[in-house]
Amino acid sequence: MWGEHDGMGWWMLLGSVWFVFFWGLVIWAFVQLFGGRERGADREAGATPLEIARRRYASGEISREKFEEIKRDLGA
Repeated sequence: MWGEHDGMGWWMLLGSVWFVFFWGLVIWAFVQLFGGRERGADREAGATPLEIARRRYASGEISREKFEEIKRDLGA
């Protein structure tokens, strides 16, 4: 009676898929809530892309060449 099924069955695979999906969703929600605060601060302050590039250049995050390239791309 109890020995009719060999192995775990297809439900084990389905359970694994749901497990991965659930934790992926939790991690995605965490990143959306707590990640990228700097980008959100730029949007709230109304910073333009050129102002953001200037700030990044001033802080040494990007080189002069990269800053000039960004300016050209933005048409400034």
